[in-house]
Amino acid sequence: MIIEVDKKKVFASDAGLTFDTNKETVILLHGSGQSHVVWSLTEQYISSLGFNVLTIDLPGHGNSEGESLKSIEEIAVWLDKLLNKIGTKQVTIVGHSQGCLVSLEFSLRFPQKVKKLVFVAGAYEIPVNKSLINLSLSGDMESLNLMMKWGYGHSKQFIGGNPLQKILNSTREVREVLAVDLIACNNYKNGLKAVKNIKFPTLFIFGEMDKMIRLENGKKFAELVPGSKVHIIKNCGHMIILENAFEMREKVAEFLKNE
Repeated sequence: MIIEVDKKKVFASDAGLTFDTNKETVILLHGSGQSHVVWSLTEQYISSLGFNVLTIDLPGHGNSEGESLKSIEEIAVWLDKLLNKIGTKQVTIVGHSQGCLVSLEFSLRFPQKVKKLVFVAGAYEIPVNKSLINLSLSGDMESLNLMMKWGYGHSKQFIGGNPLQKILNSTREVREVLAVDLIACNNYKNGLKAVKNIKFPTLFIFGEMDKMIRLENGKKFAELVPGSKVHIIKNCGHMIILENAFEMREKVAEFLKNE
């Protein structure tokens, strides 16, 4: 599915189905340096339950045109423009990592447009190691290895190849996509205010072995939303959407159907 926002083409994978305005809509938001492909094991599954599912490539990512947006605030405003183009008035947002920050900012600015929120490996702030930012700014491909080394619960789990290297194929993309995303995450400061304003059903999913969002910090994040649901995936790191997509998507589906 191609949508035009600010005169740039935006790609949104729609599970091969025609968008139906009579169905509830679920938006899947990827993390730093990623694209819609990381949600491939989740998109079809959620769609089969009778939801519209749109897995969005942010500007400059995957198949979407334009430059990467430089702040979480910019991305939230851009997402509102995209939803206006689609014509849907209310959505459930499922975000992973950076996608959680975008979900937070969007819910703060446009609360009337949010039905439910799902945070996967998220926090209300995501400080990024300065050395990783510097590596990515220089276009060093080693930054992708460091991301996955820290991203997976067990480093040997991506034996089939580093998934980020299948998305970012050049030093230019590392500089212009990953580095921009990491800086946007590092600079985002509205999270605490945003999470305290959440008034809709919310699910938090954490990896027991997440080295980027420590479990104890994740639990503190969830405690700020009264009545929220929490699920912890054992023996799993930050890349839940790839490490254990099956357990994750079942919990998301349960939340979507029952809340």
